[in-house]
Amino acid sequence: MKPLSPTDQLFLWLEKRQQPMHVGGLQLFSFPDDAPDDYVAQLADQLRQHTEVTAPFDRRLDTRLAQPVWVHDEHLDLEHHFRFEALPTPGRIRELLTFVSAEHSHLMDRERPLWEFHLIEGLGDRQFALYIKVHHALMDGVSAMRMGQRMLSTDPSERNMPPIWDLPAGAGRDSASRPTLWRSIGHLLGESGKQLGTVPTVAREILRTVNEARKNPAYDSIFHAPRSLLNQKITGSRRFAAQSYGMERIRQVCRAFGTTVNDVVMAMCASALRTYLMNLDALPDKPLIAMVPVSLRHDDSAEGNQVGIILASLGTDLVDPVARLMHIHQDVKLAKDRYAKMSSEEILNYTALTLAPAAFHLLTGMAPKWQTFNVVISNVPGPKETRYWNGARLEGMYPVSIAMDRLALNMTLTSYRDQVEFGLIGCRRTLPSLQRMLDYLEDGLVELERAATL
Repeated sequence: MKPLSPTDQLFLWLEKRQQPMHVGGLQLFSFPDDAPDDYVAQLADQLRQHTEVTAPFDRRLDTRLAQPVWVHDEHLDLEHHFRFEALPTPGRIRELLTFVSAEHSHLMDRERPLWEFHLIEGLGDRQFALYIKVHHALMDGVSAMRMGQRMLSTDPSERNMPPIWDLPAGAGRDSASRPTLWRSIGHLLGESGKQLGTVPTVAREILRTVNEARKNPAYDSIFHAPRSLLNQKITGSRRFAAQSYGMERIRQVCRAFGTTVNDVVMAMCASALRTYLMNLDALPDKPLIAMVPVSLRHDDSAEGNQVGIILASLGTDLVDPVARLMHIHQDVKLAKDRYAKMSSEEILNYTALTLAPAAFHLLTGMAPKWQTFNVVISNVPGPKETRYWNGARLEGMYPVSIAMDRLALNMTLTSYRDQVEFGLIGCRRTLPSLQRMLDYLEDGLVELERAATL
């Protein structure tokens, strides 16, 4: 029996029909060279032999007590959680993304452990896919992606590899490794003794932010996100869109303009959002603001929490793509410079306090003037080496995140080998034809590539 933390309870409380609170991931594989045509069916039979379910996948909710707890499920039905499915013909990526869109729209049964593992055949070119979803109360997105990576190997000859529900002990959660809006606020509310020493620095930086906002309307603070189509109440139907982009293309733009990879992918997102909203005649006059988790690490150490959440202007009011990129670069640098003067504790508390208005509005919808940001853009580092699963080569891995009321679009991306993998999740009704944004991301990168050669 393990009590849920207040933050994890919040994910349960936030969940409703139009707002499922699970995260997911889509992995695309190619058959081993020597694999028979029924390779995926044989793989399904192999997976069914893994009847032992390890923590946290053996846990279900028990809400009979005042505080919900995780308990071992004595009657776990593996057939409910592991599903072997086939795409309809012609089995293109379009059908795969439609499948993920539909499955990601469905709430999970709280009487059972809150996870699903879908093995999907029927893709052309001797490929198959995995779609895995886990409730955010059980595991956050970064932890889920890391666990999915632990299931893989760098050895193409390795076989009989276990699925995520039967990984060895030690593959548990690492949910505190990357703060989110909710975890930052939960951190502020807990460990009160540690927080007191941060008050002077945090107060000084917040006061500086407020003063800058008053003096300079272009300063991107907690007060400047415009109202937009992205920030309405949503339905429960989802659209998932995914695409890979070459890392070297992005690095060439970085070298040309002296920016970071994260700056360029944010500029791609800004361009896509600008074009998408312009085509709907819904582009705000003021620039959209993104909430962006960024790494603040200056060395190769693995210890400590060195991630901050910044609010960055996307420059969507700017026509010139290079001016937009440099605007983003300077805005992110300004936020990083502010954090450079602060300790990890101070960064977390500053984040929690500055994003508190956003949390209140997202939870209640009662403060529309407190539109702190319009969209989430999250870049999660992935493996640099080619990975395999039971001999099958991993071709792409795409994060599937959460859309919420007043936050209808989430743009999450990860790196894998020489690729950047975008996963866009949004409300199907609020954001029609969301898949077109993949073309607009490409257009945004092409614009910068052309400018870099001039």
